[in-house]
Amino acid sequence: MYSRPVQQLIRALSRLPSVGERTAERYTFYLLKSGKKEVQSLINALTDFMSTMRSCEICQDFADQSPCLICSRRERNNGIICVVSEPQDVQAIEESGSYRGRYHVLRGTLSPDEDDTKSLKIPELLKRLHESGLTEIILALNHDMAGETTALYLEKKIKAERPSIIVSRLARGLPMGSDLKYADAVTLGSALQNRIKN
Repeated sequence: MYSRPVQQLIRALSRLPSVGERTAERYTFYLLKSGKKEVQSLINALTDFMSTMRSCEICQDFADQSPCLICSRRERNNGIICVVSEPQDVQAIEESGSYRGRYHVLRGTLSPDEDDTKSLKIPELLKRLHESGLTEIILALNHDMAGETTALYLEKKIKAERPSIIVSRLARGLPMGSDLKYADAVTLGSALQNRIKN
């Protein structure tokens, strides 16, 4: 049996996503073997992280300033808001280089079997519907059951609040380099439905 501080750190690390007890144990003993300088570096990084990170008052993304870098850029298109479920989704879309509008981060999705909207940043999104010049909301949510449930819920709320706003979704289809014979029926059907017309 390990000493109390070792057990505490293993328990704390095992609460991280995708970290089981064995992985947490490996991390703990790595830190023990690496010495106080490495541990202090990690403590300093976590302390700085916790003291500087906050929510952007506009898009609800995590940032070290509010408004965040994207929301404070004047060259962004104020007429479009791209709604994503997680902060990492903003980075994925930004890396594509094909979107120049604003964002809204929900910080999760609705569960298909329960209508728990309390933890999501939906009220903040609904307040943004009254921003001047807003013409379109893009629901860039995952194409899974939770994403679909959230998209349907948001579309209904947005249309009730501002019927004139266009609500769009990301197109679904075949990824580049894939074979038709390996595509599932839903993806193939969506690719046909959202085909590009020349």
